[in-house]
Amino acid sequence: MTRTLPAVLDVALVVVFAALGRRSHAEGLDVLGVLRTAAPFVAGTAAGWLVASLTLDVGPRELSFGAVVLVCTVVVGMLLRRVIGDGTAASFVIVATTVLSLMLLGWRVIARLVA
Repeated sequence: MTRTLPAVLDVALVVVFAALGRRSHAEGLDVLGVLRTAAPFVAGTAAGWLVASLTLDVGPRELSFGAVVLVCTVVVGMLLRRVIGDGTAASFVIVATTVLSLMLLGWRVIARLVA
């Protein structure tokens, strides 16, 4: 159970990121649309969890673990978006990196302060 909650939280926050992005661009919040937007980033999050789990000797609540998840989420997400023909404009990469940093690292900082 120690790894389940952080993994679910990371994926949930990536889906929230996608929903916020769709809402801010008036694309609608239908479930399939949100999942389609989130899918490349969720794949990146899964890759980040795999890389961090195999290379780091820390738990998923640690900032270093979150940093690996973050980098993979953004890099893999943007590469997959590019492959499927979705936008990867520099401004989007900056906004996505900023928002995902706040989300994926933010909850870890809060958890650390609470503990």
